[in-house]
Amino acid sequence: MILSHIIELVAICAKKGIKNVILSPGSRCAPLTLAFARHPDIHTRTISDERSAAFIALGMAQQLEEPVALVCTSGSAALNYFPAVAEAFFQQIPLLLITADRPNEWIDQYDGQTIFQEGVYGKHVKGSFQFPNSIGTEDDSWLAARVSNEAINLSKQYPCGPVHLNIPLKEPFYPTEGESIHFPGKPRVFNQLSSKVLLSDESFAKLKSRLGAVKRMLVIVGQQRPNPEIQNLLNSLSDTHQVVFVSDCIGNMQSDKSITFHDHWLGIPQLNSNLAPDLIISFGKSIISKALKLFLRSTKASHWHIQEDGNAKDTFQRLTRILPTHPMVFFKWLSGNLQPQNLEFYQAWHSLELKVKNKLPMVLNQVDFGEYSALHAALQTSPKQAKIHVANSMSVRYLNFLGAREQEVCCNRGTSGIDGSSSTAVGCTFTTKELVTLVTGDMAFFYDRNAFWHNYAMPNLRIILLNNHAGGIFRIIKGPSEQPELEEFFETKQKLSAQHLATEFGFFYTKVVNSEELDASLVDFYQESLHPKILEIETESELNTSILKAIKDQISNSLME
Repeated sequence: MILSHIIELVAICAKKGIKNVILSPGSRCAPLTLAFARHPDIHTRTISDERSAAFIALGMAQQLEEPVALVCTSGSAALNYFPAVAEAFFQQIPLLLITADRPNEWIDQYDGQTIFQEGVYGKHVKGSFQFPNSIGTEDDSWLAARVSNEAINLSKQYPCGPVHLNIPLKEPFYPTEGESIHFPGKPRVFNQLSSKVLLSDESFAKLKSRLGAVKRMLVIVGQQRPNPEIQNLLNSLSDTHQVVFVSDCIGNMQSDKSITFHDHWLGIPQLNSNLAPDLIISFGKSIISKALKLFLRSTKASHWHIQEDGNAKDTFQRLTRILPTHPMVFFKWLSGNLQPQNLEFYQAWHSLELKVKNKLPMVLNQVDFGEYSALHAALQTSPKQAKIHVANSMSVRYLNFLGAREQEVCCNRGTSGIDGSSSTAVGCTFTTKELVTLVTGDMAFFYDRNAFWHNYAMPNLRIILLNNHAGGIFRIIKGPSEQPELEEFFETKQKLSAQHLATEFGFFYTKVVNSEELDASLVDFYQESLHPKILEIETESELNTSILKAIKDQISNSLME
């Protein structure tokens, strides 16, 4: 028999807009699984590996901008959600984590599949809620419905994030033969109304007074989804030489008006003399560029951070004001209240940007075949109406080195781990018919191979695999690159190829080792297909390091001429 409070939970989820649920097999969670699977307004998928399941849900929720629910059985299954839970928390992505549990009396009694699940995610969720141990009274039923509403509301409240709902369940878990599930037409629902945070006239007056002394304003765009309205405002401010705005690829606000090649010169002291701002304005989440962070920390600039909930984010150690408002509101106000700025400051940034923009393609066409130049060539053929999911370590850094992208760029930069990159991209493919390109290194790709272990079609998935058979990033980091243990304990060399994986999962597969093979493979790589495609670009880790150094040196020399 499926208990009434489980049926009502599922009805509440549907009523409050949760339309997608990722299930993982298990017996303790069977009542939840069956109720979700049988609800007519909910689309369920089953993913056997809970770690992958959680990242797939994250990839979906990121695109849908609404909560996706996860359901797992008791015990270590819930712990396997944890990497994606942490990523969702720091990326502010809404997830509803529903974990089936043993009844309280059986916890820590040598009973199977039992751990301490209540509050297991700690500070990495916005909230944790516990269902009653059993439903014996109307008050118990009311409590279950109440916490269901609270959990879903909290996941959607700014800033969005993961919320945990732990549900003790007793046997029997399965309905009897012929038993049907009847969902209530009007489940107990209460919604939370959204509101905009607006700065007072007095606050704007104080900001305007402070702006009178500002002549060198730098706007930093942190990780976020594309927002054409804010993009247009920033483009307009740049057009009139009012502000310099910098966007990494994950800021998704790159254009010919923005600074995107900053990683090529900010680490060169000789070029930084006229680049220091007197005011930094930032919004969004994290940035990739370490050089940018170190440069801004070294300045004497004030820093205003726009954050709707008013929480302090002092990335550059220069924070002087937190602006609890929406970026759109602030930049609309700024466009009408900013005094003329220092033109030399604007020209200093954009002169360097233009030099790199003109020089880099020429350099990439001249160097030996390697993953840097190969990725440049591969992405030139990508459709503009597409999405790029990029793994951490060198993959996202290469993408950032290559400058402005028209496609939306997604990356797990909440915790910046390699785990779950492929699964997040798979989740994205479940939400769109547009092509989704996963750019990944071999360590991230093979670490998350269970991303593809399911029965759902992904004809719009394209995978560019940079396989140098090692963790190549450790060759460019000063510490590990100087150690005799580099290859065994840091790079962790491996001999794997994606060919066997492609055969197992029915993917189209091509391996290339030179420019000619790459050019030939790209002719139909982005053409329509019934199955995903893998383009494996095989290179040598040592050669990639020397190519990267050679490109940096050529760009640096050209900038100082």
